[in-house]
Amino acid sequence: MGPSRGLAVVACLLTLLIVAYPDISFQASLSGLKLWLEVVLPSLLPFFILADLLMGLGVVHFLGALLEPVMRPLFKVPGEGGFALAMGLAAGFPLGAKVTGDLTRAGLVTTTEGERLLGLTHTANSLFLAGAVAVGMFGRPELGLILAAAHYLGALLVGVCMRLHRGAETPPAKSQEAYLTRALRALDQARRRDGRPVGKLFGDAAKSSFASLLFIGGCIMFFSVIVEVLSAAGLMNPVRAGLGFLLQFAGIDASLSSAVLHGFFETTLGAQLTSKTTASLASQVAAASLVLGWSGLSVHGQVAALISGSGLRLRPYLTARLLHGLFAALISALLLGPAGFIPASLGRVLPALGSGAYLDGSFGARLLASARLATSFLLILILILSTVWLLRRIVYISLRSRD
Repeated sequence: MGPSRGLAVVACLLTLLIVAYPDISFQASLSGLKLWLEVVLPSLLPFFILADLLMGLGVVHFLGALLEPVMRPLFKVPGEGGFALAMGLAAGFPLGAKVTGDLTRAGLVTTTEGERLLGLTHTANSLFLAGAVAVGMFGRPELGLILAAAHYLGALLVGVCMRLHRGAETPPAKSQEAYLTRALRALDQARRRDGRPVGKLFGDAAKSSFASLLFIGGCIMFFSVIVEVLSAAGLMNPVRAGLGFLLQFAGIDASLSSAVLHGFFETTLGAQLTSKTTASLASQVAAASLVLGWSGLSVHGQVAALISGSGLRLRPYLTARLLHGLFAALISALLLGPAGFIPASLGRVLPALGSGAYLDGSFGARLLASARLATSFLLILILILSTVWLLRRIVYISLRSRD
């Protein structure tokens, strides 16, 4: 039986299950809609609009010229990839995938570089890790630092591993101009090429961003229904039992099998279930890090849609997600075990990450919190770039004075 026939059979089976369990399907769909409306939409909408605006205004080209000496040696991607990485870290998935797809379609990165970048920039929002997971699910704010460190360090390790992914690359820019001069020239050229008035640019950004978020909401609702009807029909029990046996054979608490299995489909549900198991805290956090690094088929479906038309393949991306989950689980286990002194020391000098207020707020409160984060991200980015430019000028002037 070919792939098309297999997919047709699966689609028919899922349709029959939804018809057989209408109440469960409705409640699961409603739960997914609530999650999208109360958390996903207000937290991502400002960043989606901001990303499109920065692309149209030429800021991405400006950052690309400045970040070229950092991104290419470390991750073998052009400097424009730094923008995708920053937006992915600030807003969480799937914004990193959206920006990567936009960069690839615009010809700023090759397909191979885009696939490397897709593996690196797909990360969860720090508000989600520290607020939703550490505080809301585990009830332990101190875990926010561990979850964030494991998740982001795992992503950087994935980025380094993706250097081995070979293919065509954009040639490094060769110019005798100062970095700031080159960056400003790239910004002006990109803005002239775009040519849209600011009003139209904002309108296009708002429309395309809301359309993307509507699709994301559909994915969340769909996979919420799929997980619930499969569980109600008992079709996940054999898989859960087999996974539990494998976990037990590997010396891991078998009670985590249900959480890992649900996390395979939907990351939020999987992370939530890990906190309710009877496993030790270290095992729970490691399993949650695994699920968050993998990020679930629901998010993968969103990524597939956001990169459509760019030529980017999903296979390298899925390999990167598996590596991310394994790296994050290993790092979190180390931070809660032999390397436990590291988060303990950092906790004394850093304020506690996360706040339950973000989870308990209204739609407007969450939208405002996300807008504040986006504004803070811009201000921090401007401060970092200004510092880098100042340091380069100091080094340049000191070298000229020696000559």
